[in-house]
Amino acid sequence: MQRHTHIDMEKRDFNGMQFLFKKSQSPVAYCALSIKSGTRHEDQTFGGIAHLTEHMIFKGTEYKSGRCINSYIEKLGGELNAFTTKEEIVIHSTVLKEDLARAIGLLVELTFCPKFQEKELEKEKVVVMDEIISYKDSPSDQIFDDFEELLFEGTPLSMPVLGKSRTLKKIGTQELFAHVKRHFILSNMAFTVVADADESKVRNILHKALMKYAPGAMESSAENSPQQLSIPPAMAPLRTFDRVVNRKGHQTHCIIGAQAYPYYDQKRIALILLVNMLGGPAANSRLNTLLREKNALVYNVDAAYGQYSDTGIVTIYFGCDKQYHERCVRLVEGELERFRNIPLSDRALKSAKKQLLGQLAISSDNGEAQCLSMGKSLLVFREVFSTGKMRSMIEAVTASEIMEVASEIFAPERICKLTY
Repeated sequence: MQRHTHIDMEKRDFNGMQFLFKKSQSPVAYCALSIKSGTRHEDQTFGGIAHLTEHMIFKGTEYKSGRCINSYIEKLGGELNAFTTKEEIVIHSTVLKEDLARAIGLLVELTFCPKFQEKELEKEKVVVMDEIISYKDSPSDQIFDDFEELLFEGTPLSMPVLGKSRTLKKIGTQELFAHVKRHFILSNMAFTVVADADESKVRNILHKALMKYAPGAMESSAENSPQQLSIPPAMAPLRTFDRVVNRKGHQTHCIIGAQAYPYYDQKRIALILLVNMLGGPAANSRLNTLLREKNALVYNVDAAYGQYSDTGIVTIYFGCDKQYHERCVRLVEGELERFRNIPLSDRALKSAKKQLLGQLAISSDNGEAQCLSMGKSLLVFREVFSTGKMRSMIEAVTASEIMEVASEIFAPERICKLTY
């Protein structure tokens, strides 16, 4: 495979932590520390601990108070943020290029020197529980968590990222320290930088930060360092459901979806293209054209494809007046049937590829998006695909492959529905 890297990705840098730098011409610099420690890696007794850990690392370290952390980057005009997914925690910063060293040092300090104080933990649990409640008040958001919980029932992927009130209440500082000790190890991490800087200087800055804030991890030999953690399989026995949940509200919300391909399945490229045709940018979304523009049944409809290490999920969501629900379902199912049975014309396929390639090119011009994407790719593939490689994979998709993927993923016996 072609690689768009500045180092040999088979070599472990910084005792296992992967590192990737991309030169830019912007006065703005981006850096991110990605950690393979998401919801699926949690002890289910303490569901939500990954997300809570992400919150708590901003509440104080051995060297800085929470107040100092909050202003450390912002007083430079920069940004500091983080997020948690089912498979990783990502801490990232945007600063002027002359402040990159300070941002790198802070990310490393937050990761390796958290000071979990009981008083701060109790306050932050209230904040997260309020976040859970507010999320439940938004059916267009909550329905995705509920759909995934049903689809992956019995597996680690069924737990919502925010956790649940009953599991959050069980988490104390001891559990937070144990979680960090087990998961925040160099071999589970990738550090990425997009900046107008000298790569060797950036590597030296990162090395110094690691030696200051994580000397034990850096001084131990790679052979004796903890290995990357294996993850429990997520592929639940294939199940289908058509569940209706009664909720108060004017609108009906609906998800139609199924299990899909993981990161490592080559057929994912054809599915990405298919899902983009179904629910990509509104002007070219077939479902938007059908449900909104042509029939005025919905305000919005979208399709999404999420990939995990050993499985995936594809969803089609819409919200509509209750009287239009059944008609919307029929129209969506009719569109899926067309993809299963009618091959795309050469013109339609070429247009779909052009649109997707354009979206990827525009996204790759965004420094922050590129920095975050690089980190994710390193954690998953231990490499970053070049633009040319991505283009060739998309261009290689055929009309028959689109039909094959549609027939497999959207087979009537595989499709699941959840309706509010």
